[in-house]
Parts: sequence; structure tokens; C-alpha cells
Amino acid sequence: MLRLASAIMTSAPKRVPIPRNGVDYRGKIVLAPMVRSGELPSRLLALHYGADLVWGPETVDRSMIGTTRKVNEALSTIDFTRLPSHGSKDPRQDQRESLIYRLHPEREGRRLIFQIGTSDPERAVQAARVVAKDVAGIDVNAGCPKPFSTSGGMGAALLQTPDKLCAILEALVKEIATEFEIGISVKIRLLETHEKTEALVRKLCATGITGLTVHCRTTPMRPRERAIRGQLKMIADICRENGVACLMNGDVENRDQAEKLIEEFGVDGAMIATAAEANSSCFRSEADGGLAPWKEVVEQYIKTSMEVENRWGNTKYLLNHLIPGKQPVYREITQSKSYQQACQILGFEHLEAQAKEVDERIGITPESQMPQGKRGRKNKTAMAAGGNPTNL
Repeated sequence: MLRLASAIMTSAPKRVPIPRNGVDYRGKIVLAPMVRSGELPSRLLALHYGADLVWGPETVDRSMIGTTRKVNEALSTIDFTRLPSHGSKDPRQDQRESLIYRLHPEREGRRLIFQIGTSDPERAVQAARVVAKDVAGIDVNAGCPKPFSTSGGMGAALLQTPDKLCAILEALVKEIATEFEIGISVKIRLLETHEKTEALVRKLCATGITGLTVHCRTTPMRPRERAIRGQLKMIADICRENGVACLMNGDVENRDQAEKLIEEFGVDGAMIATAAEANSSCFRSEADGGLAPWKEVVEQYIKTSMEVENRWGNTKYLLNHLIPGKQPVYREITQSKSYQQACQILGFEHLEAQAKEVDERIGITPESQMPQGKRGRKNKTAMAAGGNPTNL
């Protein structure tokens, strides 16, 4: 019996200990980090429909360093804001703060992973320290192929400098994971060959991370190209050997499909991106109702956006994804200029009074909704164009 018990213990998969304030990625279906589409109301919407964890959009280290953490009692959020770095002749404009990151501690805090864009270990630690006590984990973006990320040596560019990437992760594990007791993870893409991917994953797993997400495409590939899953089992096996949770990303469309892929490829969890952008109820299993009608999802999204006073431009951006392009209201929504207008267009009369109040609070005035050429000269200011400075 002792010999059998010993054999079972020996064969049990190794696991990196989950920090006290961290989260285990195993068995989770999660929202992917998406610039513009991953702001607070989108994350809350995904959680509403059953996402287990949510990744915030990639936030560049330099933008977080020097921000001020503020408790927003009116919205029950925590806001990270900063004054503009450039000077201005108008002293009033010098005092206007930009909102860099907003999170909701009660509704998402212990399920939120903050993704950082970085190319330097010291800056990564500085930026992570600003937000670490308010999130469940810090994730390093080593997979974004877009120039705004790679031009600074961040994102997918880090795949070509694996020693630098490992140094960043090791610094975060040593400084942030230890101090705040949260996990550090990384999101990567596939490299050109099976051998290169294997070597990279082994290096990354040795840094002390608790999770690794692999986007099953190479850097040059675009979303329309089919995800490559041939290397997934190899990557999952290496992660398991090192006790690191492995999540897959790429062409995952809903919870039921995700669970089948997890079983088929032996990964620990799955990440949904584009499908969640189009309909956040993709996190709901068929047994729990499956995909909800688009109008139901849109109504829930508008309600959530108003609750946290999300910047209208960002709200409209996601509405243009959530509303099918063939719907008659789609074109009207693309031309709308306020929450109140959107509610009128969509027939949400019961939300119009709230929408009007939110518009006023974020600085959207009737005059600012007029065509550009008809606005008075006094409205050619940043305030008239966008509203509340802390919602930029």
C-alpha cells in the first residue's frame, strides 16, 4: 500500500503554488485582453454571462508609472489617473486628469488580470506595483503583433528577445509576486518552428510564472487565418511538467467548444476574444441558455456602461461589434453621439432618463451632439468634444 501511495504521489502533476491573493487558471474560460474592447463595462458584461476570469486590455508600463490611485465612491470603482505630461498655456487644462485604468474591486477585483505592455524589467515592476494590490494577477503581453506594441520592443517583439522576456518575468516574480502574493503569467504566440516554440516555453516555465497562455497563431498571422493547434499538446505537457497552468487562445467561440478543446488538447483552460467582442453571452453554456439574442446583450451592456460612466466613444465602439451589421439600427448607432440617442434608437425608453443624466455627468451636452459645422465657437474645446476629463 505504501509503495502504491508513493507511486501515485510521484506521478501526480507538479503545481506551482498559487499565491494567497492570486488565482488558479486551471479549469477557467476567460476573457482575452483586447485593446478598446476590454474596458471595464466589457469585462463586467463577460463576468455577467459566466466568464471565470477577465483580462484587462494591454496597458503600457510608462502610462501606469506615476498615476494616482483614487477611490471613486460615486461609481464604487478604483481609478488610476494622471495629469497631462505636456504643458499648456491654459492653467485649467493643466489640472485636467486623464483616466488611464478603471476597475471595479467588488465586481471583478479578484477575477481581474492586469496585462502589462513592457520591454524592461525595472519599468515592468514599477508599473505592476501601482495596481498589484487591486488585481488577482499580472500578465505580460508577449503576443501582440500590432506596431504600437512591437515598435517599442513590447508584445510579440519579446518573442525575438527571450532572455529579456525571461528577465521581465523573473523580476515580476521576485518583486511583485512576493510582495503582493499574486501570480505572474505571460501570453505568447507560436514561433516559426516546433523546436523554437518548445525551447521558449521551457525557458518561460522556469521563471516562476503560474500561468502561460498561447495564442495559436504565429506573429505574421492575422485573425482571419485559422488557428494552428498542432503544438498545443507539446506546450501543455511542458507546462504541466513545470506546474504551470496552460491556457489556449485562438478561434475559441463559446464555453461548450472551449471545454471540448481543453479535453482534446490537454490544456488547463481557454481564452475567448473575437467571439466575446461580438456577443459576451458566449461564456454561457448551452445548458445555461447558450447565446443570448443580440438586443438583450446590448441592453445589458448599455446598462453596465452607464453604471460605471464609461466614455461614450468607447461604448459606441463596442456597440458597433455587438449589434449585427445587417440590423437596421446598426447604421444609426454608428452616427449616434450620446447614451440618450442610443437608447432612443434601440427603443430602450425605460433607460432614457438615466441615459440623459449620465450624458450630463460625463459632459455630453445637446450642443456637443450637433453636426460639427453648427457648433458655436465656445464648444471647440476638449471639454465640449469629450466630456468629463477623468473619462478620457
